[in-house]
Amino acid sequence: MKYLLYINNLKVCVDDKMILKGVNLEIKKGEICALMGPNGSGKSTLAFTIMGQTIYKILEGKIDFDGQDLRDLSVDKRAKAGIFLAMQNPYEIEGITLKDFLRYAYDSIYKNTEKQLDLKGFKKLLKEKMDLLQMDPEFVERFVNVGFSGGEKKKAEVLQIAVLQPKFIIFDEIDSGLDIDALKIVCNYIKKIKKELVETTMLIITHYPRILEYLRPDRVCVMHDGKIIKSGGNDLIREIEMHGYE
Repeated sequence: MKYLLYINNLKVCVDDKMILKGVNLEIKKGEICALMGPNGSGKSTLAFTIMGQTIYKILEGKIDFDGQDLRDLSVDKRAKAGIFLAMQNPYEIEGITLKDFLRYAYDSIYKNTEKQLDLKGFKKLLKEKMDLLQMDPEFVERFVNVGFSGGEKKKAEVLQIAVLQPKFIIFDEIDSGLDIDALKIVCNYIKKIKKELVETTMLIITHYPRILEYLRPDRVCVMHDGKIIKSGGNDLIREIEMHGYE
Protein backbone atom coordinates (compact mmCIF):
# COMPACT_ATOMS: atom_id res chain seq x y z
CA MET A 1 0.00 0.00 0.00
CA LYS A 2 1.26 3.46 -0.87
CA TYR A 3 2.46 5.68 1.95
CA LEU A 4 0.48 8.89 2.32
CA LEU A 5 3.14 10.37 4.60
CA TYR A 6 6.81 9.46 4.34
CA ILE A 7 9.38 11.00 6.68
CA ASN A 8 13.06 10.06 6.48
CA ASN A 9 15.88 11.15 8.81
CA LEU A 10 14.09 14.38 9.77
CA LYS A 11 16.20 16.73 11.88
CA VAL A 12 14.57 19.93 13.15
CA CYS A 13 15.70 22.73 15.45
CA VAL A 14 13.95 25.56 17.28
CA ASP A 15 16.00 28.59 18.31
CA ASP A 16 19.21 26.70 17.49
CA LYS A 17 18.23 23.78 19.74
CA MET A 18 17.82 20.46 17.94
CA ILE A 19 14.51 18.83 18.87
CA LEU A 20 14.03 16.16 16.20
CA LYS A 21 17.17 14.10 15.79
CA GLY A 22 16.46 11.82 12.87
CA VAL A 23 12.78 10.88 12.76
CA ASN A 24 11.68 8.09 10.41
CA LEU A 25 7.95 7.54 9.96
CA GLU A 26 5.72 6.06 7.24
CA ILE A 27 1.92 6.17 7.43
CA LYS A 28 -0.27 4.38 4.91
CA LYS A 29 -3.41 5.80 3.38
CA GLY A 30 -6.42 5.12 5.61
CA GLU A 31 -4.29 4.11 8.58
CA ILE A 32 -4.71 5.25 12.19
CA CYS A 33 -1.26 5.68 13.69
CA ALA A 34 -0.68 6.56 17.34
CA LEU A 35 2.44 8.47 18.34
CA MET A 36 3.18 8.18 22.03
CA GLY A 37 5.97 9.40 24.27
CA PRO A 38 6.68 11.44 27.39
CA ASN A 39 6.48 15.23 27.49
CA GLY A 40 9.38 16.86 25.68
CA SER A 41 10.08 13.91 23.41
CA GLY A 42 9.34 15.90 20.22
CA LYS A 43 5.80 14.78 19.36
CA SER A 44 4.28 18.26 18.99
CA THR A 45 7.39 19.53 17.20
CA LEU A 46 6.85 16.80 14.62
CA ALA A 47 3.19 17.81 14.23
CA PHE A 48 3.99 21.50 13.71
CA THR A 49 6.84 20.67 11.33
CA ILE A 50 4.50 18.59 9.17
CA MET A 51 2.03 21.49 9.18
CA GLY A 52 4.75 23.99 8.23
CA GLN A 53 5.12 26.29 11.26
CA THR A 54 8.04 28.55 10.34
CA ILE A 55 9.80 28.56 13.73
CA TYR A 56 10.64 24.88 13.17
CA LYS A 57 13.72 24.79 10.95
CA ILE A 58 14.41 21.63 8.98
CA LEU A 59 18.15 20.95 9.01
CA GLU A 60 18.07 17.65 7.19
CA GLY A 61 15.69 14.97 6.00
CA LYS A 62 12.66 14.43 3.83
CA ILE A 63 8.88 14.89 4.27
CA ASP A 64 6.71 13.64 1.42
CA PHE A 65 2.93 13.84 1.49
CA ASP A 66 0.87 12.15 -1.21
CA GLY A 67 3.78 12.41 -3.63
CA GLN A 68 4.62 16.05 -2.83
CA ASP A 69 7.69 17.40 -1.05
CA LEU A 70 6.18 19.31 1.88
CA ARG A 71 9.33 21.37 2.39
CA ASP A 72 8.34 23.39 -0.69
CA LEU A 73 4.80 24.17 0.53
CA SER A 74 3.56 27.00 2.78
CA VAL A 75 1.09 26.32 5.60
CA ASP A 76 -1.95 27.31 3.53
CA LYS A 77 -0.85 25.11 0.63
CA ARG A 78 -0.39 22.17 2.98
CA ALA A 79 -3.94 22.73 4.24
CA LYS A 80 -5.23 22.81 0.66
CA ALA A 81 -3.29 19.60 -0.03
CA GLY A 82 -5.39 17.95 2.67
CA ILE A 83 -3.47 18.22 5.96
CA PHE A 84 -5.35 19.28 9.09
CA LEU A 85 -3.84 19.88 12.53
CA ALA A 86 -6.28 19.61 15.45
CA MET A 87 -4.37 21.66 18.00
CA GLN A 88 -4.08 21.05 21.71
CA ASN A 89 -5.07 24.66 22.44
CA PRO A 90 -6.92 26.12 19.42
CA TYR A 91 -7.08 29.89 19.01
CA GLU A 92 -10.05 32.07 19.95
CA ILE A 93 -11.38 34.33 17.17
CA GLU A 94 -13.59 37.13 18.46
CA GLY A 95 -16.27 38.44 16.07
CA ILE A 96 -16.39 35.46 13.67
CA THR A 97 -18.97 32.75 14.19
CA LEU A 98 -17.94 29.14 13.81
CA LYS A 99 -20.44 28.85 10.95
CA ASP A 100 -18.82 31.70 8.99
CA PHE A 101 -15.34 30.46 9.81
CA LEU A 102 -16.18 27.05 8.38
CA ARG A 103 -17.67 28.64 5.27
CA TYR A 104 -14.52 30.74 4.65
CA ALA A 105 -12.25 27.74 5.27
CA TYR A 106 -14.28 25.49 2.95
CA ASP A 107 -14.25 28.09 0.17
CA SER A 108 -10.49 28.64 0.46
CA ILE A 109 -9.83 24.91 0.03
CA TYR A 110 -12.44 23.92 -2.57
CA LYS A 111 -12.97 27.06 -4.67
CA ASN A 112 -12.77 26.25 -8.41
CA THR A 113 -12.92 22.50 -7.74
CA GLU A 114 -15.69 19.93 -8.17
CA LYS A 115 -16.44 20.27 -4.43
CA GLN A 116 -17.15 24.01 -4.64
CA LEU A 117 -20.53 24.88 -3.09
CA ASP A 118 -22.81 27.89 -3.16
CA LEU A 119 -24.23 29.17 0.13
CA LYS A 120 -27.25 26.88 -0.03
CA GLY A 121 -25.11 23.86 -0.73
CA PHE A 122 -22.73 24.70 2.10
CA LYS A 123 -25.58 25.11 4.59
CA LYS A 124 -26.85 21.68 3.56
CA LEU A 125 -23.38 20.17 4.04
CA LEU A 126 -22.97 21.81 7.45
CA LYS A 127 -26.36 20.54 8.61
CA GLU A 128 -25.51 17.00 7.45
CA LYS A 129 -22.27 17.01 9.42
CA MET A 130 -23.88 18.48 12.53
CA ASP A 131 -26.64 15.87 12.32
CA LEU A 132 -24.01 13.16 11.98
CA LEU A 133 -22.30 14.39 15.14
CA GLN A 134 -25.61 15.17 16.87
CA MET A 135 -24.61 18.77 17.59
CA ASP A 136 -26.93 21.57 18.66
CA PRO A 137 -27.49 24.01 15.73
CA GLU A 138 -26.80 26.93 18.09
CA PHE A 139 -23.21 25.73 18.58
CA VAL A 140 -22.05 27.17 15.22
CA GLU A 141 -23.61 30.58 15.97
CA ARG A 142 -20.98 31.25 18.66
CA PHE A 143 -17.67 33.03 18.05
CA VAL A 144 -14.83 30.61 17.31
CA ASN A 145 -13.67 29.09 20.63
CA VAL A 146 -14.61 32.24 22.60
CA GLY A 147 -15.88 31.14 26.00
CA PHE A 148 -15.68 27.49 24.97
CA SER A 149 -14.89 24.82 27.54
CA GLY A 150 -12.03 22.42 26.80
CA GLY A 151 -14.50 19.86 25.51
CA GLU A 152 -16.29 22.41 23.31
CA LYS A 153 -12.99 23.47 21.72
CA LYS A 154 -12.24 19.87 20.80
CA LYS A 155 -15.82 19.51 19.56
CA ALA A 156 -15.30 22.52 17.26
CA GLU A 157 -12.06 20.99 15.92
CA VAL A 158 -13.84 17.75 15.09
CA LEU A 159 -16.67 19.62 13.34
CA GLN A 160 -14.08 21.40 11.19
CA ILE A 161 -12.67 18.01 10.19
CA ALA A 162 -16.13 16.70 9.30
CA VAL A 163 -16.86 19.71 7.09
CA LEU A 164 -13.44 20.19 5.48
CA GLN A 165 -12.81 16.45 4.88
CA PRO A 166 -9.00 16.47 4.94
CA LYS A 167 -6.90 13.54 3.73
CA PHE A 168 -4.64 13.54 6.77
CA ILE A 169 -5.53 14.60 10.31
CA ILE A 170 -3.04 15.19 13.11
CA PHE A 171 -4.62 15.12 16.57
CA ASP A 172 -2.08 16.83 18.82
CA GLU A 173 -3.04 15.68 22.33
CA ILE A 174 -6.73 16.21 21.69
CA ASP A 175 -7.33 14.38 24.98
CA SER A 176 -5.57 17.12 26.95
CA GLY A 177 -7.83 18.70 29.58
CA LEU A 178 -10.78 16.37 28.95
CA ASP A 179 -12.51 14.43 31.69
CA ILE A 180 -13.54 10.85 31.00
CA ASP A 181 -17.05 11.75 29.79
CA ALA A 182 -15.83 14.48 27.42
CA LEU A 183 -13.13 12.15 26.11
CA LYS A 184 -15.71 9.48 25.27
CA ILE A 185 -17.83 12.05 23.40
CA VAL A 186 -14.89 13.40 21.37
CA CYS A 187 -13.68 9.88 20.52
CA ASN A 188 -17.19 8.94 19.43
CA TYR A 189 -17.17 11.95 17.07
CA ILE A 190 -13.82 10.87 15.64
CA LYS A 191 -15.01 7.30 15.08
CA LYS A 192 -18.09 8.58 13.23
CA ILE A 193 -15.90 10.69 10.95
CA LYS A 194 -13.54 7.79 10.28
CA LYS A 195 -16.49 5.55 9.43
CA GLU A 196 -17.79 8.12 6.94
CA LEU A 197 -14.39 9.11 5.51
CA VAL A 198 -12.84 5.64 5.29
CA GLU A 199 -9.70 6.71 3.42
CA THR A 200 -8.90 9.54 5.83
CA THR A 201 -5.57 8.96 7.57
CA MET A 202 -5.01 9.89 11.22
CA LEU A 203 -1.98 10.53 13.41
CA ILE A 204 -3.00 10.56 17.07
CA ILE A 205 -0.39 12.17 19.31
CA THR A 206 -0.69 11.51 23.03
CA HIS A 207 1.28 10.53 26.10
CA TYR A 208 -1.73 8.95 27.81
CA PRO A 209 -2.86 5.46 26.68
CA ARG A 210 -6.46 6.19 27.74
CA ILE A 211 -7.60 7.77 24.45
CA LEU A 212 -6.34 4.73 22.56
CA GLU A 213 -8.77 2.52 24.45
CA TYR A 214 -11.51 4.22 22.40
CA LEU A 215 -9.62 4.85 19.15
CA ARG A 216 -7.91 1.57 18.40
CA PRO A 217 -4.94 2.45 16.18
CA ASP A 218 -3.55 0.22 13.45
CA ARG A 219 -0.03 0.96 14.63
CA VAL A 220 1.67 2.51 17.65
CA CYS A 221 4.99 4.37 17.58
CA VAL A 222 6.95 5.52 20.62
CA MET A 223 9.03 8.69 20.54
CA HIS A 224 11.88 9.53 22.89
CA ASP A 225 14.51 12.28 22.77
CA GLY A 226 13.65 13.36 19.24
CA LYS A 227 13.52 9.92 17.65
CA ILE A 228 10.98 7.15 17.12
CA ILE A 229 12.51 4.28 19.05
CA LYS A 230 9.86 1.56 18.85
CA SER A 231 6.72 0.64 16.93
CA GLY A 232 4.17 -2.14 17.19
CA GLY A 233 0.51 -2.98 17.63
CA ASN A 234 -1.95 -2.45 20.45
CA ASP A 235 0.10 -4.76 22.69
CA LEU A 236 2.61 -1.90 22.88
CA ILE A 237 -0.08 0.29 24.49
CA ARG A 238 -0.60 -2.34 27.19
CA GLU A 239 3.15 -2.55 27.73
CA ILE A 240 3.31 1.23 28.28
CA GLU A 241 0.33 1.09 30.65
CA MET A 242 2.05 -1.57 32.74
CA HIS A 243 5.63 -0.32 32.72
CA GLY A 244 5.55 3.32 31.57
CA TYR A 245 8.05 4.71 29.07
CA GLU A 246 11.09 3.53 31.00
